[in-house]
Amino acid sequence: MWWLIVLLTFGFMEFVAWFAHKYVMHGFLWVLHKDHHQHEPGFFEKNDAFFLIFAIPSALGFIIGSTYSISWLTAVGLGILIYGFCYFLVHDVFIHRRFKWLRNSDLWYFRAIRKAHKIHHKHLGKHKGECFGMLWVPLRFYKEARK
Repeated sequence: MWWLIVLLTFGFMEFVAWFAHKYVMHGFLWVLHKDHHQHEPGFFEKNDAFFLIFAIPSALGFIIGSTYSISWLTAVGLGILIYGFCYFLVHDVFIHRRFKWLRNSDLWYFRAIRKAHKIHHKHLGKHKGECFGMLWVPLRFYKEARK
């Protein structure tokens, strides 16, 4: 049963990431996200702080869940962790190529994700954004990528 909680949490995290990206990162915490759209010199960005912000609920799930033997809470922490790892691989490694891995991946799914993210980054400001999701993007991008 714990694996179902992990899977559901993973799926729910895409909504959480979309919501946080659209309303928090492009909202009141734009000050941290801005350098991701308007690149500044250096490897690290203020935007990297969101890694820590999203890691806190995962860590709390593991800590509280294991301390008080609440297995469902540990499973939630694991689902968040797995989503965060996938987000890192897709966003930082594959799309933005901050690391030299996965450079030659050319599956239709990856082409769709990269195109949607390019559309997102065409807006340098906080407003008029689109395509805020990460692992699931609008259907039109999948259709274009399969051609």
